[in-house]
Amino acid sequence: MVRPAFDALFIRHRRPLLRTLQRMVGNPSTAEDLLQDTWLRVTRALARSPIEHLEPFLFQTARNLARDHLRARRLREHTLIEDVPDTVLHDIAQSGSTLDQAAHAERLLLRLSADIARLSRRQQQVFSLSRLHGHSCGDIAEYLEVSTSTVQKELKLITEVCAQIAQRLNQ
Repeated sequence: MVRPAFDALFIRHRRPLLRTLQRMVGNPSTAEDLLQDTWLRVTRALARSPIEHLEPFLFQTARNLARDHLRARRLREHTLIEDVPDTVLHDIAQSGSTLDQAAHAERLLLRLSADIARLSRRQQQVFSLSRLHGHSCGDIAEYLEVSTSTVQKELKLITEVCAQIAQRLNQ
């Protein structure tokens, strides 16, 4: 099949492909990205050799890309908050520290505040309830009406942001 014929086929099946991807990944933006990746992947495959049953190949490619995306997302989320050292958030200068330590702590807090402001509202709530108020993951999950696993994943992401800030400031 030549490229214009594939483009027509792709356009004809765009909506069902997009619905399939949205159902699989649960995010319209990610589904759009995967749809574009599908087009690229099939276009490259067609450039190498003809494909006899293009429509099933198109849908299977989309589903495979969605599965790969979900697998990668699960892998990123697999590591729990306990894997990140608590010292990341507790690197704030105490009274009696040197001026350099105080300046470092101030830079850390300013950067941390700016980055936390960019987090979603729920992530900000998780951060505040956990790190500032000392609530457990279970308590936070109950309060926010989400799973404990969701709270742990949010804390892991937030802690990674904090670790990156601390690393940049320590260089």
